[in-house]
Amino acid sequence: MDARLRAAGVVPLALLPFTLLGCGLGGDDGAGGTPERVPVQEASGKARERVQAYLDAMAAKDPAAGRNQLCATMQEGFDAAATGPNGDFADHFRVPGATITDIRTSAQGQEVSTTVTVSVGTKKTTRSLLFTVTRDGADWCIAGEEPGGHRPEPSVTP
Repeated sequence: MDARLRAAGVVPLALLPFTLLGCGLGGDDGAGGTPERVPVQEASGKARERVQAYLDAMAAKDPAAGRNQLCATMQEGFDAAATGPNGDFADHFRVPGATITDIRTSAQGQEVSTTVTVSVGTKKTTRSLLFTVTRDGADWCIAGEEPGGHRPEPSVTP
């Protein structure tokens, strides 16, 4: 009789992990990924959108559209420098090409590496720019821009 009671207690314990998976504990979150990865994917997508909009504004020579991608703390400095002699929106610069090359998570937010081709007359040069995109309340914005960037990480195939 003792053996039957122990067996009756072991079967429910053995089935417990399968029951918990059905309740959403420890398994798929229903969105096709794990719960921890969804925020990173969202951040990467939002960062890409903001930087691409900024690059498009540079190419179109639309400082207002570029300014709209920036965090409030960067907008005052942007107003003073954007159309100046070395600003991103200077009249004599043309931007025939700009590409996002890498996106990484950092302590400051999402770091978006780009290559931007700038031409002045017949001269062309390509430079790397690193944008930092962060969340400001419910919205995302560019919090920093500096020369440089990251090389794309090699892809790993299983």
